[in-house]
Amino acid sequence: MSITFGGLATGLDTNAIVSELMRIERLPIKRLENDQSYYKSRLNVFSELDAKLKEFLAKAEAIDTSAELNSPSIKTSTEDYLSVTASGTADVGSYQVTVVDLAQQQKDVSQGYADKTSATFGTGSLNLTVAGVSNSITIDSTNNSLEGIAEVINNTDLGVQATIINDGTATPYRLILTGDNVSDSFSLDSSGLTGGTDANPAMTNTQVGQQAHIIVDGIDVYSDSNNVDSSLPGLSIELFKADQNVSTTVNVSADKDATKDKIKEFVDSYNSIINYIAEQKSADWGNDSGFRSIKGRMQAMLVSQQSGNGTFSSLSQIGFETQRDGTISLDNGTLSDALADDYEGVIGLFAGTSGSDGISTEFADYLEQMTDTSTGLYAGRKESTDSNLRRIEQRILSLEARLEQKEETLRAKFTAMESLISGMNSQSTFLSQQMNMVSNMMNKDN
Repeated sequence: MSITFGGLATGLDTNAIVSELMRIERLPIKRLENDQSYYKSRLNVFSELDAKLKEFLAKAEAIDTSAELNSPSIKTSTEDYLSVTASGTADVGSYQVTVVDLAQQQKDVSQGYADKTSATFGTGSLNLTVAGVSNSITIDSTNNSLEGIAEVINNTDLGVQATIINDGTATPYRLILTGDNVSDSFSLDSSGLTGGTDANPAMTNTQVGQQAHIIVDGIDVYSDSNNVDSSLPGLSIELFKADQNVSTTVNVSADKDATKDKIKEFVDSYNSIINYIAEQKSADWGNDSGFRSIKGRMQAMLVSQQSGNGTFSSLSQIGFETQRDGTISLDNGTLSDALADDYEGVIGLFAGTSGSDGISTEFADYLEQMTDTSTGLYAGRKESTDSNLRRIEQRILSLEARLEQKEETLRAKFTAMESLISGMNSQSTFLSQQMNMVSNMMNKDN
């Protein structure tokens, strides 16, 4: 761009004149930039709304089944023999549990050896019998040490694990075999090894393999582990100690306070969305149809009547009340009474019953649609906003190019005007000089 010096001939501040003219010319760009700011701010609002909808979705999904909303409380008469945890499907009741046997794996141990790495055993074969099935294991010069025998047994993956311990005696290294399954017995026959300077491993049983055995209300229950999950629906029992002469009482009751807390979280998340929408009223996008649609749909679901859910058919019966601003108030006393009078009815109202969806499921289904990453509210707004921003950006670039050309043209015209005025000033000065010379000559002649 050429350097210009405005006003040298005319005395006008041509730079200021051009700048002001261009400021006026840029007003359409300023309006487009304002539109950009509007679309970006509006999209950010819908992004925050989307996050709140997803948070509410999580709260609704957390109570859309009986197992999730139901909150059993467990008490045991003693914690010495077992502990019990419950899922939402646990039945309320009292049980007597006796731990007869703990589950344990079979363990066999060999005699001690002075060295675990030396190839001091014979070669040939070991015979490992597991659950009545005989398996031959080859021992040769590459693995005829105590460590080698342990490694080859582990590599066969027959259901027995081999380890070596050091018992601190003069011959400290012992081979220990442990069964993987408490129900499968095993034995090791090393008579197939010949040669070598160390005696073949002779295994001695130190622990018999057995299933866990408990008695629940007079019924024998067996398990391959000390975590028993199949005896009582919804209950998981971890066994600590066996004593067939001691019975542990397990009481399962409804934890109504925990259920209330989950319902309150549902209410709080609902109100968070309603309040956020209300906060947008004064903004340019405050009347966006998306806000009205969400608020209206959620309020309609809130007052909908449910069928087949026991005593209660609407949220108003358990203490829900819609306020003038659209938020929910929850009467704690009414909710407590409802839970005391018909606990299962309250659960059914939210989680539904067989063949009938509950209110939480209806909310969850709707919120999944509204937060879908392809077809949800925010996804749709983002697509249209991105399209508008691209269109505006192209328009701005086009106008900027045109205005740049126009500014160059204006400056060129003012430069030409300055040159013309400068030339005219020079001619005026020359003529004035000539007139003065003529006047002087005439005066001399007189």
